[in-house]
Amino acid sequence: MNGYTLIEALDLPDICRVDQRVPKKLLLENGAPTGADKRLVNDGIEELLWLAALKPTTIGVPEYRDDVREYLEIAVLRLTLRAAVRATRLVELVHRAVPYPVLLLTEHSDHDAQSGFSAAHKRWSQSETGKTVLDGEVVAADWDAAHDGERWPTFRDALALGKQPCTTLRALYQGWIDTLIALQAARVTGAFAVADNAEHAAARRDALQECARLDAEVARLRASAAKEKQMSRRVELNLELKRVEAAQTDARANL
Repeated sequence: MNGYTLIEALDLPDICRVDQRVPKKLLLENGAPTGADKRLVNDGIEELLWLAALKPTTIGVPEYRDDVREYLEIAVLRLTLRAAVRATRLVELVHRAVPYPVLLLTEHSDHDAQSGFSAAHKRWSQSETGKTVLDGEVVAADWDAAHDGERWPTFRDALALGKQPCTTLRALYQGWIDTLIALQAARVTGAFAVADNAEHAAARRDALQECARLDAEVARLRASAAKEKQMSRRVELNLELKRVEAAQTDARANL
């Protein structure tokens, strides 16, 4: 899936467009706390583009403020990575470096690897006045054309700006996060569906986290049972495995 196709799916108005290159210096100064991170930025990033700025004046959605955060703008960026670079840490560094909430498209320069979006809420730092930090984990969903192709029409429609909540910029941003989580859930359920409401979306997020935890536990128990030589202990492990698999089924049902 070409990154441009994903950007087009957002259906952003032309007035939002910025199309400016972001210098690596910004990431090095604001989002790369260690020497290893700085090397990763210098060696792994081909290009970072600021595609669009979503503000009340450009999309007509009100800003959001409370005691711990403010959403005055959403930045839409495109990160192009060099071939064979692991994206996870670089994606996190970009979200940390930019003071606004970011909808980040990530792709590789060889265009053969998967493209995808990520998002992460921001809040004020409690230790540094005027600084922002991530508020929770980065939510990322890669688009896998080989496995997700039949879901493209519904996923494309769900990404559109006009399909997101428009009460505030924070609500709009959460709408995109929920859309990415819906794609993650579709990998488990086989069907893409946007959450019916905020409560459903929150339950789905919790269920996905529980599924990941239980998947890891199932793998651990299976490996332990395969290596166990004592029959009584193997029986115990298999009984525990059946219990965890039942919980796994329940968690998937909540998606």
